[in-house]
Amino acid sequence: MADTRHLLGLLLGTENDWPSVFEALVRRLGPVTDGTGNVHSYDVERITVEPFDLRAEPPYDLVIDRLAYWYYHPREWLKKVALMDNVYLLNSPFTFQAMEKHAAYCAMMRLGLKVPDTVLVPYKNPLDHAKYAYTAERYNRSFDLDAVADKVGYPLFMKPYDGGAWRGVSRIRDADELHRAYDESGEMLMHLQASVEGYDVFARSLSIGAETMVMNFDPDQPMHGRYSVSHDFLSPATGAEVLSIGRVVNAFFRWEFNSCETLVRGTDVHPIDYANACPDVAITSLHYYFPWAMKALVKWSIFCTATGRAPRPYVDPGPWFAIADREDLSYDEKLAAYHSLADDYFETERYQDFCASRLSEFDEAALAYFQSPEFDEVLVTTVTTTFPVHEHEQFVAHFRGLLRLWCDDERVRLG
Repeated sequence: MADTRHLLGLLLGTENDWPSVFEALVRRLGPVTDGTGNVHSYDVERITVEPFDLRAEPPYDLVIDRLAYWYYHPREWLKKVALMDNVYLLNSPFTFQAMEKHAAYCAMMRLGLKVPDTVLVPYKNPLDHAKYAYTAERYNRSFDLDAVADKVGYPLFMKPYDGGAWRGVSRIRDADELHRAYDESGEMLMHLQASVEGYDVFARSLSIGAETMVMNFDPDQPMHGRYSVSHDFLSPATGAEVLSIGRVVNAFFRWEFNSCETLVRGTDVHPIDYANACPDVAITSLHYYFPWAMKALVKWSIFCTATGRAPRPYVDPGPWFAIADREDLSYDEKLAAYHSLADDYFETERYQDFCASRLSEFDEAALAYFQSPEFDEVLVTTVTTTFPVHEHEQFVAHFRGLLRLWCDDERVRLG
């Protein structure tokens, strides 16, 4: 019987809440024995940014990246360790362009998903590039912005093709708002996207590996109030479709830590945003759902390393497009076939069996942690560094109540 020690790396920006919880849960998990009797032990390390030799072998078996979506130096390190060192990455470092929304829209339209009509318009202001003036004069065609918007239809949304955190998003109701927003876009490259008017539910799906949580989301609320604690806000059929869309997007692009936003109107599900290199997992926004996210992140990390799951960072659209091109299949039949490909990619059945047989005591250990003074200290520290002083008492009580509710529900689930 062998004892294998794994090092999990965290590549972080400004976050400290969930990394502290992740580290604590891995410590409480302890060694894991795989199906052959080998024992796997785990350490977690926060990765520093420094010069790296392209031939240097990294110590990490798996890396969770929360930084490279904006910081290019670690992005290039991720590409190096993926190409040269077989380090397991939860999101492919080669599809960041797709995570800038545009390629993701294109791919999902190609698969036949109900993405609203979308048009990419040129920059409003010239680029700061010596060749721009010549190229623009020779090749840029003048266009009628009003005609483009009329074809998309009002109301519509103008949003950056590489958006994130609702940066630069405008709801456009008429030509005056259209031109004002376009003038203000400057050097941002913008989409015009049809609005799904009269939608019934805004659903946000957070996927971590083979697990997905679909949550009732209200983007008009402040961050701490956007996720409602509600479990039956979608019909079973619609909920299954929302879940499938998230899984399909992630498996297609090799994303294993991502969020997907969909608008549900009647029985139609419209994906509007499903590319997020750094999905929200803060205590102060996810609250009730935060423990699920942390448990899923730990379990997926352990599963990938203990089973020797092979990294697959390279997109292979062929099998997906073969289904998309079949004229004998309905939308529902295609979605079911896509879901099957996604389950194959995530090894869903194998993952579930691993969790049941090798991580059977983890749920109880995690519940004990989320009821502990150690976790409460993380919660209080996060609140007091996030909210103004006069709101500390209010929000500490607010989030303690929501986390207590999760603990109560978890105790019932575990029997």
